[in-house]
Amino acid sequence: MTITPTRQLIESLGVFAYDKLPGPVIRQAKNALYDSIGALLAATSRRYPIMSLLENMVRDAGGTPESRLAGSMLRTNAATAALANGTLAYYCDIESHHPSANVHAIAVVGPAALAVGERQRSRGADVLSAIVAGIDVAARVSYALGPAAQYARGFHPTTVAGAFGSAVAAGLLLGLDDEQFRNAFGLAGTSASGLLSWVDDPTEQSRPLNIGLAAQAGVQAALLAATGFRGPTDVFGGKYPFGKAFTGQWDQDALMAGLGERHEVGHLFFKRNSCCVFIPASLDGLLDILGSEGVAAEDIASVHIRAPRSAYHVIDGNPLRSHCVQYVLAVAAHRGQVGFDDIMNDRRTEPAVASLAEKITIEGDDSFDQRAGGLRQSVGSITTVTTNSGATFVRDVEFPLGAAENPLSENDLERKFIGLTADVVDPGQASRIKHAIERLDTMADINELTRLLEPRFIE
Repeated sequence: MTITPTRQLIESLGVFAYDKLPGPVIRQAKNALYDSIGALLAATSRRYPIMSLLENMVRDAGGTPESRLAGSMLRTNAATAALANGTLAYYCDIESHHPSANVHAIAVVGPAALAVGERQRSRGADVLSAIVAGIDVAARVSYALGPAAQYARGFHPTTVAGAFGSAVAAGLLLGLDDEQFRNAFGLAGTSASGLLSWVDDPTEQSRPLNIGLAAQAGVQAALLAATGFRGPTDVFGGKYPFGKAFTGQWDQDALMAGLGERHEVGHLFFKRNSCCVFIPASLDGLLDILGSEGVAAEDIASVHIRAPRSAYHVIDGNPLRSHCVQYVLAVAAHRGQVGFDDIMNDRRTEPAVASLAEKITIEGDDSFDQRAGGLRQSVGSITTVTTNSGATFVRDVEFPLGAAENPLSENDLERKFIGLTADVVDPGQASRIKHAIERLDTMADINELTRLLEPRFIE
């Protein structure tokens, strides 16, 4: 039988078996899941409109009550639960991100794995390995398509590539064989989409829905394949290959290189603020100048940022506050950090924030991408602050705190989780969630974790 591009990937999925994964990879998967559950639970706060909208959708959808909507007593079918929880996971834009592939991998794969794991009553170890595999495949499909090429055509890489990550996680937990996986990949490919048009939606609702749609598409594809439903057998090749449709390119080497040796979960960026992943370097630089040089926000005459040419346009004057470097830095200068409330409520109604935002400029610089090299996407920047007195301060931040090369500590992640969930989870329950994730390796049924996300545990 011919080794097609799709078959080549499917026949390699065995490398993600739990007993083949190194300890540090399992540790990172737990961290990613813990961090994403914190972001997901934060989005269930009744301060925000998204939760009631999703509850209404789940009630209307109905379905077999096999998987939970986090923060609610509602249960529905696994695909709908993946849609709702995936939307919640990306709502606050503070979960981890894979900057090189430009995918919010855990926000797609985590909800998909939990939804199907609940349905199947899967072991915690199997859910962890499914998350590792899903993140890997989502990132690799994005590499093969070209992250920048997807953006250039107006596609959201997380939604396009993420559907395959979701399908892999769901398929592994469903126990699909190779033929069923080929069908699942084909069906996921026919469902993949996701436009960047959400930049014109100030409600910040269609943005996270893209991620929910990717989680749903992969789960639905795997469930259909499990029933015997057929799909294209070589979605990455064939007469009308996936890459040709979305970017006009497909790099099979990028898809397969180092599979099982280089685990993409190890390249995640863990955020501290609610903003696009290409902003934290300049944010760290600005806050360091303000803190160590004794500069107050009111003293700033201008801020100029040099950032990777491949990414700076994403954050330069973006209509969405979460993706606008001018807005995020202006808020941070006055408030010390950027929370989701700052994204939902336009602080440019405050004259000081609006004035500073107008003083911030950014330009693309090829040197950042050159020093990153290979597939890795630079998240660095050089921030120059000039004061009203004429003093100039410069910070070159190649790896902001939270990058894989400059990771948050376990204590940092716990503080972040507690801070995010403070108004929806009491301290005791936050501790129980953390402990449950720590012992996933020995957990016989993932429902032991997911039941902790029900509202009877939430005040």
